[in-house]
Amino acid sequence: MLDIQKRLSNSFFALLALPATAMGLGLSIQIAALSWLLTYQYNLSISDIGLVWATGPIAGIIGQVVIGIISDNVWVMNGRRRVFILVGGVLASLMLLALPNIGIIQASLGIEAILGIAIVISMVLDLSINVSFNPTRSIIADVTPEGRERTKGYTWMQFVSGSFGVLSYFVGATMGNIFLIYSGAVVVLLFSIIPPFFIKEPRYLGRYGEDEDEITKSMADQDPTPKQYASPAEIFFNIRPLWGFLLYGIYAIVKRLSGFEFPGYYFEVFALVITVYLVLEALIKKEEGKSPEEASKIGFQKILAAHSFSWIGVQSMFIYFFAFVDFQIPDLTSDEIGSVVNWSFFTLNLVAAVIPVFILEPIANRIGRVKTHTGALFIMAGGYTGIAFLGVTPWTIYLLMLVVGIGWASIISLSFAIMSQKVAQNQMGLYMGLFNLSVVLPQLVSSFAIGEIVEAVEAKNILLIICAVTVAASAISWTFVKEPEDRMTDNPALK
Repeated sequence: MLDIQKRLSNSFFALLALPATAMGLGLSIQIAALSWLLTYQYNLSISDIGLVWATGPIAGIIGQVVIGIISDNVWVMNGRRRVFILVGGVLASLMLLALPNIGIIQASLGIEAILGIAIVISMVLDLSINVSFNPTRSIIADVTPEGRERTKGYTWMQFVSGSFGVLSYFVGATMGNIFLIYSGAVVVLLFSIIPPFFIKEPRYLGRYGEDEDEITKSMADQDPTPKQYASPAEIFFNIRPLWGFLLYGIYAIVKRLSGFEFPGYYFEVFALVITVYLVLEALIKKEEGKSPEEASKIGFQKILAAHSFSWIGVQSMFIYFFAFVDFQIPDLTSDEIGSVVNWSFFTLNLVAAVIPVFILEPIANRIGRVKTHTGALFIMAGGYTGIAFLGVTPWTIYLLMLVVGIGWASIISLSFAIMSQKVAQNQMGLYMGLFNLSVVLPQLVSSFAIGEIVEAVEAKNILLIICAVTVAASAISWTFVKEPEDRMTDNPALK
């Protein structure tokens, strides 16, 4: 074990953040370039672009949950998460290289449908990222104690990852998306295959970063894998607040691929009613007076319910923001639209990179993680509202994106710290995967329902109004979440 890991120094937190940074960078490149490529190089419609983006949530449903369960219960290459980080990173870098070559791949295969090729490449890219994303986040919880050090681990993850995200949008805005894709593929590969070998994973989950000689012989003789597999029924009932999103997602995919649909929008309204009911049911449940296991389950479901709405606002912005810019500033060329989008996401991620470590973490240590996160989301909703009605010039958009970035910073840092202390340490991969369902299932709403609305409504600022409303709903929902208590660890040095 490296000395920096024993001391939990800042350099170790930076090293620990690099695998997650690789996956975040891959996602940032996809956000910066995919919609632009599909629109202006391959002439796909907004609805087709939404279908391509739907591969991400589908890959997340499959990849993060399955890999989370498996990574909790294996020990390969002296690690539990390492092998998945390596495999996912290599595949993600290869798929990034494929993005600007969709036309070449189409021609070499003799297939006319460019949409089908784009879907396959996007699916494999998203699946690769999701194979690694869960382990890169779970490993932070594996090697840090609960409380301030855990929060620090996730805020540093966002600081390092966000810094490279900022760099990616800067490169895209100044040197073009094609250069961004090729250079980013190299960084994704290096950050995925090198750092994992310098991070000592605990053989027994819950014993944060202990050396082998600190583990008693009786424990060393045991199998290090916890062998606590969750049944499909257990998984299904754990995500009860998300059933409405799941129901709509299945229907939307069938509708888009087969052409079958119920008359009117009755099914969509039905799914919305189910979603609101199940979310409210989860939020009003009381944890007091329950057994620790039942209280943990209720607390986790509250987080799923609260977190879900924020991702409708976030993902909708990422997918369709180019359409908003095109509508608000109609005189721009396609390249100029791409540049405005990249600069917008640059300012968004600039804030998201800086404030987790220097602002959000200190505030969270004083008033609590949940209150800090809730406040950041209310600020984000205000920023979206400002862009919807005042974002008529590039500079106005950039300035308001700085405000939106406050909420974005918290979504991808504090929410993980909160969630990781609501669940069992030795099932972190499983619950990290289930937590990701509160991200990917709402993203299906963005890919299909929001896409239909944005395409149908002439005034594209409807996009930012939807973003503001959904993020505000998430902020209100977080007020029902109880601040997690810091539990003691098995490592005396960390008590």
